[in-house]
Amino acid sequence: MNGTGERLRAEDPREIAGYRLVARIGEGGMGTVYLSRTRGGQPVALKVIRREYGSAPGFRRRFEQEVQAARRVQGYHVVPVVDHDTTGEQPWLASVFVPGLSLHEALVAHGPLPLPAVLQLVGCTARALTVIHTAGIVHRDLKPGNVLLSDQGPYVIDFGIARAADATQLTASGGVVGTPQFMSPEQALGDPVGPAADVFSLGLIAAVAATGRHPYGEGGALTLAAQIANTGIRPPRLDLYDDRLRPLLERCLSADPGARIGAEELAALCEKAVGRSLNDFAGWLPQPLTEELAARGRAALTPTPDPAVAGPGARPPHGPTFAAAPTEAPSPPPYPRRHRPLHGVRGPVSSSPAPPWSSSWPWS
Repeated sequence: MNGTGERLRAEDPREIAGYRLVARIGEGGMGTVYLSRTRGGQPVALKVIRREYGSAPGFRRRFEQEVQAARRVQGYHVVPVVDHDTTGEQPWLASVFVPGLSLHEALVAHGPLPLPAVLQLVGCTARALTVIHTAGIVHRDLKPGNVLLSDQGPYVIDFGIARAADATQLTASGGVVGTPQFMSPEQALGDPVGPAADVFSLGLIAAVAATGRHPYGEGGALTLAAQIANTGIRPPRLDLYDDRLRPLLERCLSADPGARIGAEELAALCEKAVGRSLNDFAGWLPQPLTEELAARGRAALTPTPDPAVAGPGARPPHGPTFAAAPTEAPSPPPYPRRHRPLHGVRGPVSSSPAPPWSSSWPWS
């Protein structure tokens, strides 16, 4: 393999709408993501939606609406949708490629990030949310698996798509689309959600990225969702977080959506706290992560199709000269706890195994 996924399985299709599939990148609640290539040889990933969604009344119409809205999003730190089809047997979409790995994968492999990297991550992600919200879209499933790390900063993926699935009420759990431990209180309660819900999710991501710990404690995903839903009565304990991070967490994790900080102001505060331009990505990540990103980038840009799939003399597929970044794989190992003090948290930290919530995130 070329380092971008696993080989196709016997049950996987070999071609979708002229795109020859080379490898599996990820799989989850809404479908499977495959690696392919454009006619120009650029890597592209296609998310193929599960058949039960495609056959659900109203899903294709809503899916078309959501993807069209997502395709209007253009800006820094977002990975836009560039191609899709809602008329075939199984709907699919493709997005711009960013050589990198998800924050989820980075935390699993390398542990918490240094605090300056966390601040830059949150600031740039907040900028992405500003662009997404300006287009009239609420992400609804912002989580570490939907934030990509690259040598040019973080990027947000999978925005605006979950609402189409939410309308079908066909989630694997039979509940609300999203990842329970990264939902806002209003989303966990089934209430209408707006841009402030994404800001709450970003606050949770910031806390986990800095410490490897969820601010609502340990427990399963649904237990944490219940804690989040009751945050107005029992707010998370934030006194152990670093002085530069804690004020941002407090303003993101307010129980009242109207009291939360706006994404644009959050980006400005992160830039001030980190002490350098959010656009300066020189050495923004630890060296081991930087080296892994470079290796993944080289692998993704090297045309090495699986000969069992492409066959001799196969022509590259049609499509845009863009590609989509991988999403998280299902049920990865939990985040490692470090024996040294963690960046972003004050005082001693246990090196006990990570809580079970971190090892079973649904993918949508």
